Amino acid sequence: MLLICLTGSALSLWSQKAPVFEMRGVWVATVVNIDWPAEKGMSVEAQKADFIRLLDMQQRNGMNAVFVQIRPAADAFYPSSYEPWSEFLNGKQGLPPTPYYDPLEFMIEETHQRGMEFHAWLNPYRAVFNIHTSSVSPSHITKIHPEWFVTYGNTKYFNPGLPEVRQFVTRVVKDIVTRYKVDGIHMDDYFYPYRIAGKEFPDEKAYRQYGNGLSKDEWRRSNCDSIIHALYQTIRAVNPFVKFGISPFGVWRNNSQDPDGSNTKAGQTNYDDLYADILLWLKKGWIDYVAPQLYWEQGHKLADFDTLLAWWNAHTYGRDLYIGQAIYRAGTNAAWRNPNELPNQLKAIRSYSTTQGSIFFSSKNFESNPNGWSDSLRYNYYALPAIVPPMQWIDSTKPPTPIFAKSNGNLFTLHYSGKQPVKAFAIFALPENVTENIAYATLIKLLIADKEVTYERLASLIPANNRLFAAVVSEHNVLSNWIELK
Repeated sequence: MLLICLTGSALSLWSQKAPVFEMRGVWVATVVNIDWPAEKGMSVEAQKADFIRLLDMQQRNGMNAVFVQIRPAADAFYPSSYEPWSEFLNGKQGLPPTPYYDPLEFMIEETHQRGMEFHAWLNPYRAVFNIHTSSVSPSHITKIHPEWFVTYGNTKYFNPGLPEVRQFVTRVVKDIVTRYKVDGIHMDDYFYPYRIAGKEFPDEKAYRQYGNGLSKDEWRRSNCDSIIHALYQTIRAVNPFVKFGISPFGVWRNNSQDPDGSNTKAGQTNYDDLYADILLWLKKGWIDYVAPQLYWEQGHKLADFDTLLAWWNAHTYGRDLYIGQAIYRAGTNAAWRNPNELPNQLKAIRSYSTTQGSIFFSSKNFESNPNGWSDSLRYNYYALPAIVPPMQWIDSTKPPTPIFAKSNGNLFTLHYSGKQPVKAFAIFALPENVTENIAYATLIKLLIADKEVTYERLASLIPANNRLFAAVVSEHNVLSNWIELK
């Protein structure tokens, strides 16, 4: 049993009308130890402590999901029969933790204990981060099947044009979804790599073998379409409740290239350079959400944030839209030295009913509270909790309404006896004489528990004329009917 009181930063903010449902995510990059672990070769105790510290910080910031990079370069932050342990974990690829533990299992458990979602972030095609400096294990797939790979710049990539490559990546994802309680599988913008001036991606041999009469551009796009469709089918077959999402580069196409494109002048685009036809995947329903990386400021001359925000909102095709926001840009130019830049972006995002929230790149940047933005989230925009938006096409089943008992005037014991798993109890405040509708209520507390929890109403925090309601939140974020606490 849990004893919970409403305290802390919600003192003056409980009545602020914040979204009940909103994605509040943060990327946790492990490649070259950007966010976690802090450095290669940390002790197991230090690795665990570092991740707990990160989670606690983001929980204070109001986040409800983490997107953790568990496969940065055909290597793994978990025991895998397909790929070796990541060098970014223990300093040398293939080296397991000592004493042994499963980092992915640990991270998922710690994340779920806080009521947050865990999305497993994978790089589909990067195989060796730097061919000159990366540690490569003898068991790495580049050693076993060198014919599957090409080198472009300083990086070695899977060749997306080979059917056996797509099958291998699909097996890796199936293994993760089968063995781990992840809430989502997440991929970023690296499909075909960003172009290097004067260098052609070396896939001519595969094109001659598998091109089948398509132009090379069409063939490359069809290769990306094929892997996304295969992953979607695999995830749905293994666990239909696991979400599948993509975080693409922020520009699909410029309208100079396509009348359906955005009014931008991006030098490279998803469709024409990375061969990722995000709109097709959304139209087909092969992905559950898209999180475009809108890392430009409002008023940018070539890729204006507001222009792109409007464009993506017009092209969701019924799937969820989360906006990738660039806290890492803080201080990089005049616009990003303006403390209002990120908050103004957040307000613009919330003005669209077709946007379901934000994901911030990346976690480490919050540590220094740049431009006061950590405080802005913690004490203002994210001071009140929010539930990760449910996806009706994945699960729309309402859990049973909780029951309660009252004692000592303001102490309520909430109980859930349904068979469907739940992850939290939600407490709402509603001003008197207002229609009994969640649209007019304020979510003031999420109590992480699956069966029973005790909640105390403190009169000094919630006006006496407000009514209180309680509901339960299912594992897939579906809210039950609520019951008034009186």
